[in-house]
Amino acid sequence: MSNNNDAASHKVDPKLLEILVCPLTKSTLEYDAAANELISRKAGLAYPIRDGIPIMLPDEARALDETGVK
Repeated sequence: MSNNNDAASHKVDPKLLEILVCPLTKSTLEYDAAANELISRKAGLAYPIRDGIPIMLPDEARALDETGVK
């Protein structure tokens, strides 16, 4: 089973982050290392990263609050 220490050991490849975009808006994403998420400010969504793999499915994304903060 995974725990927080395991999640921290799964870093996302920086080159992958350069090419990923939000599947809904096609806008760039921000990497939030603390939350292990990719943030789409334009869509107001945070896509989770599990075991080092970004889950780019809108149904799996978490909605950001109105200020864009977690």
